[in-house]
This record gives sequence, C-alpha cells and structure tokens, in this order.
Amino acid sequence: MPWTKITREQYRRDDLRYASDMTDAEWALIRRLLPRANRRGRPRKTELRRVIEAILYIVSTGCQWRALPQEFPPYST
Repeated sequence: MPWTKITREQYRRDDLRYASDMTDAEWALIRRLLPRANRRGRPRKTELRRVIEAILYIVSTGCQWRALPQEFPPYST
C-alpha cells in the first residue's frame, strides 16, 4: 500500500526524540497492560513509560543498558 497524504500524517514521528519513543496513542494501548502502582510499599520514582521507551531503544539500537542516553532512567531502574 503506498503512502498517502493522510497515512503519512497519521504515522509521522518527527516530533519524537528517538525513533523508539512512543506516541501518546501507542502508550495508551500499552499502559492498560502494565500493573498499576501499589499503594503499599515504596512509591515509584520512575515513570513506566520512560522505562518502556528505554527498553525499546535498547532493542532497536543494540545499545547496552549502561550506555543509555541521559534522557532515559538510570540503568539500575
């Protein structure tokens, strides 16, 4: 199927920092599958979206955890 003007706009990723970053629509689909934060125990300090984006970055680039760019959560997360 060739790209049309409509589909080009729909799948545009120019405003994302990295090609592995998710759009808000993609995050809305994935967020429902992840466990919610538990009220007991230690509260989360890192957004799950950033963790998932870091995993996608590693998978797409082959980067090591310790070599992640500064924009991602620490590798110890």
